[in-house]
Amino acid sequence: MKRHQLKFELAIAAALLLVVATSAPSFAGPVGTPGPGVSAQPVAPNLVAVPSGLVVVMDTHDLRDTTSWNKALKNHSISGVALQIHWSDIEPYTDVPDWSKLDALFAAAQKSKKWVHLLIFPGFFTPLWAEQGVQTDRFPLQYGPGKGELGTLPMPWDSVYLANWLAFVKELSDRYGTSSALRLVAASGPTSVSAEFTLPNSPADLKQWQADGYTPAKYIGAWRTVLTAFANDFPAQYISVSQGEGLGINDHGKLALGEQARTRQAIVEQASTTLGHRFALQSSNVHAGPGPHSPNSKHDDQFVLGYVGRVVTGFQLRTNALNNSEVMGAKGDPPLALSRSIALATEPNGAGQIVNYVEIYEPDVLAPEMQTVLRSAALLCFLGPRTPHGLCVPPATVPPVRH
Repeated sequence: MKRHQLKFELAIAAALLLVVATSAPSFAGPVGTPGPGVSAQPVAPNLVAVPSGLVVVMDTHDLRDTTSWNKALKNHSISGVALQIHWSDIEPYTDVPDWSKLDALFAAAQKSKKWVHLLIFPGFFTPLWAEQGVQTDRFPLQYGPGKGELGTLPMPWDSVYLANWLAFVKELSDRYGTSSALRLVAASGPTSVSAEFTLPNSPADLKQWQADGYTPAKYIGAWRTVLTAFANDFPAQYISVSQGEGLGINDHGKLALGEQARTRQAIVEQASTTLGHRFALQSSNVHAGPGPHSPNSKHDDQFVLGYVGRVVTGFQLRTNALNNSEVMGAKGDPPLALSRSIALATEPNGAGQIVNYVEIYEPDVLAPEMQTVLRSAALLCFLGPRTPHGLCVPPATVPPVRH
């Protein structure tokens, strides 16, 4: 099928789904309660193995150093690799995707017997060609590299934007959907700076969103469109949804603080309904030390912990402990900081169950002084038998390896 024809058909499908979404009420159950469809759908016979273990997180910059990222993949404590890459880095020009970086990563992952989690970021990182004819606005990036810089953001519900994005997703599935290494794909699209369903949300941003016509129904409808496409394009993979929240704006365009949690729950319920057993819920902000708004991430982590044992779950650490030891839990002591953050990420729920996987940034995987922490966490949490009382992580007093 010609790509322009595919875009046209996707635009029609997106528009129809958005009409349905904005005319039907969305379900919002209690926070932490898994939605309908979690166990109602049968497991596909060709479904890949459940993603599990410690995972190294890399980005486009990391891929420039072949020696380093190959070393990270060969680390025996690591079971998988999570690649964060911008859509614009892969397809800067219309219909001319550059698959070379992904091809190299998949080849190395298969050789090292590691599984792959793909996290491709559209939103602020949409190619210029894909913004043509799309409703956009300018917002400051709310976190991550370039925080505070103004960027162009497509409206999450724009049918042309979604059609362009989902045409790319179909090409992605055509190339890698049959790879034995690909276990997890991040659903994204109605996003901004990452795969998390977050949008710029300062008081000034909210005024812009009101003027742009944001409503929860439009936002949830966009997610329904995207989740349906990912479910169809990656039938053998698990699909991850990275925890965020909606904006404090209701369907009448008025400010309403309670809408954030309601929208978050509605998106998660939609994901569980659409994906069934293939739904993976992730949070990407685990930190044992003080962040800008909390002493640690323990409170925010509870949302994902409420789903442990019911769907596939995972945590990604906020950043690397090697260069950010204070926010990760122990200022001036990176190994201790990493140990404490892994302990938080592998905290058991009431039934003694922990998340399926924990994603750790490449600098911590490569650092010699972190290897004792990584080996202990991998063995006690994912590779060996569990210790009593659900304890699976090394004590927070584990000494660093001296070289």
